[in-house]
Amino acid sequence: MSEHPMDRAIRLARVFRPHPNPRVGAVVVDSFGNVIGEGAHERPGLPHAEVVALEAAGPQAAGSTMYVTLEPCNHTGRTGPCVAAIVRADVEKVVVGMLDPDEQVSGRGIAALRAAGVGVEVDGSHPALKDLDPGYFQHRRTGRPRFTLKSALTLDGQVAARDGTARWITGEEARLDGHRLRAESDAVLVGAGTIFADDPRLDVRLPGYAGPQPRPVVLSGRRRLPDGAQVLARNALVVATGSTEQPGDLLIVPSNADGRPDIAGVAAALGEAGLVDVMIEGGPTIARSLWRAGLIDRGVWYFASRVAGGSGRNVFSGHFQTLAEAGTVEIVDIQKVGTDLRVEFVMEG
Repeated sequence: MSEHPMDRAIRLARVFRPHPNPRVGAVVVDSFGNVIGEGAHERPGLPHAEVVALEAAGPQAAGSTMYVTLEPCNHTGRTGPCVAAIVRADVEKVVVGMLDPDEQVSGRGIAALRAAGVGVEVDGSHPALKDLDPGYFQHRRTGRPRFTLKSALTLDGQVAARDGTARWITGEEARLDGHRLRAESDAVLVGAGTIFADDPRLDVRLPGYAGPQPRPVVLSGRRRLPDGAQVLARNALVVATGSTEQPGDLLIVPSNADGRPDIAGVAAALGEAGLVDVMIEGGPTIARSLWRAGLIDRGVWYFASRVAGGSGRNVFSGHFQTLAEAGTVEIVDIQKVGTDLRVEFVMEG
């Protein structure tokens, strides 16, 4: 059985991460169902998927049907409106996967196509559409990124020993999978303590990887990062609470009562900076702050084939006083990665 055009469009879109723009794929078929053009949006400033597909189809686009994962835009930004390109190409029908939640687009692209005499069908029945770009939808709905808490821990829940040792809790396969998570992220967020303790690069180190690197984000508060920190050579975004002496690209946010960056302010500021998917690799204090603020949307936890047999350091700092404090999650995937276990969850509601 041949691949459905919408499935093909989804597959094309997955290849690229054009954030803060959405992942979009488009496929143009003729009246016999033959693919005559296809494309995806590669990065901001380049043509959108619809335009790439129409250029590939050329004159054959007249009378065709376009399958596109997301509603075409009808406004001018760094590129022209896709609706105008579709109308000029004399496309007969557009099958849209999902409505665009961006207020500049939402419903307007479809309305403009119909007003120009183009048939439009909204078909969100393909399950993969929902998971194509959840960070983009989160960002456009709330103004903040989707936060994914990545953690590596022993089978009995310890992320480090009491003396702070944690390398390496998991095996090589799980660590490589963690790098694949980084490759899917716009940014990797840690605290200043992680920089002082480990001086990490927070980059993707996969064999043969040539894609975009996530931007390091460091919550420094009032602490000045060392000038030689490796992340500073990678255009780190340093989140501070008023100091102008920090090295790196500064993002100033309000502080809370204990002088740390206000976590809700951090989330809003990162959204304004165009970061759509942020992976949290910070320590238990940052994890707890985000958790208590209701800002963790997803977790990917690697349970090592190790048992600590005692209390070291947990995923979250602080105390678990009563069962009523526990949050409810939906476990969406469990798989064995090498000798370890990978568990993925999303917050319910």
